[in-house]
Order: sequence, then C-alpha cells, then structure tokens
Amino acid sequence: MKSAHDIIIRPVITEAAMDLMAAKTYVFEVQKNATKPEIAKAVEEVFKSSKVKVASVRTINMKKKPKRLGVHFGYTSEWKKAIVTLTADSGEIEFFAGLN
Repeated sequence: MKSAHDIIIRPVITEAAMDLMAAKTYVFEVQKNATKPEIAKAVEEVFKSSKVKVASVRTINMKKKPKRLGVHFGYTSEWKKAIVTLTADSGEIEFFAGLN
C-alpha cells in the first residue's frame, strides 16, 4: 500500500501555478501510476492540519523533451502532474500561503 507521502512527490511552483492558487487550485508532481482518487486522498491526508477538502483532480502525463548541453544530447524525464482544486469552504494549504 502506498503512503500519501509516496504519492505526492513535490509541489510544482511556476508562474502559472501561482496564478491558479487564487482559485484554491494547486499543482503537484505525483507518482506515474497514481490514480485520481489516490491523489485526492493523499492531498487530504498530507494537509489535514489545514482542513483541506478536494473538489476535483486533473492529471497530465508530461512527456520527455530533448535537451542538449554542448555536444551532449539527452532527454528530460517523464513525470505526472496533478492539478488539485479544493472546495470553496476548504482551508488553504499552509505551504503555499507563504509563497504569494
């Protein structure tokens, strides 16, 4: 059985993700094989001190991209992105509160 901290790898902090935070929408990198119900349960469990309730989860499989450093070629790794929207009466995630 996967624990909540194994499912959520890290938060994704970009300009676009910061703009979504005003609407209580947060972006995380998650395990490639995690399902939407598992992601929702993991977010509620990890941030239970903030009284978080998940309204919806959208997932995106990010494909590898070619990269180059001088004469060396390679690819970025593939990963899965989860966009988590909280309910209107839910508390905000404390981790992201200090970033605005």
